[in-house]
Amino acid sequence: MHVIINQVVRKRLYKLLKRIVVISVILCTTFAVYVFIVTKNNTDMTIRQRIMKAIYPAIMFLTPKKKNMSQHNRDGQVKAPVSFYTLSATANNKTAFDFGQLQGKKVLIVNTASNCGYTAQYAELQKLYEQHKDKLVILGFPANDFKEQEKGTDEEIASFCQVNFGVSFPLMQKTTVIKSAQQNSVYQWLTDAAKNGWNSTAPEWNFSKYLVDENGTLIDYYPPSVSPLSEEIVSQLD
Repeated sequence: MHVIINQVVRKRLYKLLKRIVVISVILCTTFAVYVFIVTKNNTDMTIRQRIMKAIYPAIMFLTPKKKNMSQHNRDGQVKAPVSFYTLSATANNKTAFDFGQLQGKKVLIVNTASNCGYTAQYAELQKLYEQHKDKLVILGFPANDFKEQEKGTDEEIASFCQVNFGVSFPLMQKTTVIKSAQQNSVYQWLTDAAKNGWNSTAPEWNFSKYLVDENGTLIDYYPPSVSPLSEEIVSQLD
């Protein structure tokens, strides 16, 4: 009797295992095809980068939308003790980038990375830039600060952004954006209330965003989970 029961159990387990294997193969194949379709034009991407781009919509959907995570000074009443326009940076091509040329335009500053779940936001940033380039400048600051997700050289970063996302907004030289002795001077201003007037929040991950108005006043901070094309950001550009 026990032998018969054991045989029945084995057969059921075998069928169950077989179904699991078949379903797993189907799911993996479907996902592989989906990744290929989504990234077929991204010839300069690694497998990891292709997967990250493919799952970006799921990341944005599943990321909890934390209330009050965006911080703002939208009425612009809190002015910066240190002028935004006295800042400067080094562009990706190693030329000096003087912030004085930004007067009269809003500026969205974003710390970027090529191997992050949010890397697909490059495409959204580019679209936002194209839609509002008459009144908006986007500045990308590549950084390797979070889980070493930007290991490329400045040349590799520029090529990656242009080939895969058509990025035409200014990219700065790879730098450090987190609070440290090596922190970029622009991010020292963005994260020090004594300099910008009110904000001390540093980037919490890649693709954190700071919005400066046309008068050089810092008016908003947005966490990575806020899409560049979200109403929260776009509404501040009109």
